[in-house]
Amino acid sequence: MKLLKDYILNNGKSINSKVLKVDSFLNHQIDPVLMMKIGEEFKRRFEGEKINKILTIEASGIAIGLAAAYAFNVPLVFAKKKVPSTMDDFYTTQVFSFTKNKDYTICIGKEFLNKEDRILIVDDFLAMGNAVLGLKKLVENAGGKVIGAGIAITKGFQDGENILKENGIRVESLAVVDSLENGEIHFR
Repeated sequence: MKLLKDYILNNGKSINSKVLKVDSFLNHQIDPVLMMKIGEEFKRRFEGEKINKILTIEASGIAIGLAAAYAFNVPLVFAKKKVPSTMDDFYTTQVFSFTKNKDYTICIGKEFLNKEDRILIVDDFLAMGNAVLGLKKLVENAGGKVIGAGIAITKGFQDGENILKENGIRVESLAVVDSLENGEIHFR
């Protein structure tokens, strides 16, 4: 997606060979016009798939998830990283975050996932695929089906995209960064 790549080149920063900082428009401060365009692009790429829910994980996936849900005119469900005291019947699994270097127990109330669901998982970044695989597990525990994963930025120099494809997940990335060497951002 040219618009997203332009944002990355003009506003993103290569911190080192593994970290791309995009918090000025994607996951700390959010550009609403960009978010809505991202949602529209996911709708275009998954047109005709009869998706009835968008699924993400808190917190940085929520803005993208809302934009996608709006474009599809379906609900957004997001997995929580802590079980709230108000939730008593839920699906849960463990997810390791490379960004935070820790395990999270994610959960979704059973009332929000079911066997009729055709889910599009969305997220801001794809590195190793752990978040998407964890969300897929929750959907499958509910008897639903994951139609695919819509990713804003994929780190092409990590294995996440291949891991997801090996697990039968269709991956649509809007920008694939193949290298962050020497402070330069290179796209596939």
